[in-house]
Amino acid sequence: MRERFWERYSLSELTASEWEALCDGCGQCCLVRRADDNEVTVYGVACELLDIKQSRCSDYKNRFARVPYCRQLTPENIPRYDWLPDSCAYRRLAMGVALADWHPLIAGSQQQMIALGVTVSSYAVPMKEVPEYRMHQHVIARWPIAYDAD
Repeated sequence: MRERFWERYSLSELTASEWEALCDGCGQCCLVRRADDNEVTVYGVACELLDIKQSRCSDYKNRFARVPYCRQLTPENIPRYDWLPDSCAYRRLAMGVALADWHPLIAGSQQQMIALGVTVSSYAVPMKEVPEYRMHQHVIARWPIAYDAD
């Protein structure tokens, strides 16, 4: 079996198109997060640009200009973004773990990951539907801050 690009190169050696191809499209990094002094809280509330059904950004090219809290994932910041789920391809590879069998680069489509509930499409709600005073009802994870959580 021939070696695949993500097995051949480190994250920092990938081309821009290879980097983008690693994204499984789960949408989990597009959930609203808040950091305080001790932890990052992740909510089941989608960023205003996330197309929840497709688990994709509806304006990927302009996301940083439109959403001030959107963060670019890079090989350098992946290790300190503890709030990324263990299923995240970038996080897995940074930790030396192989891609999951359901990952679209292995399985050939998103169908298996959708069936397994890896995408946010089954539980995320649009930000505009959740008033601030109800955010506490949508907490899905809390992570201690080990590094800069921006």
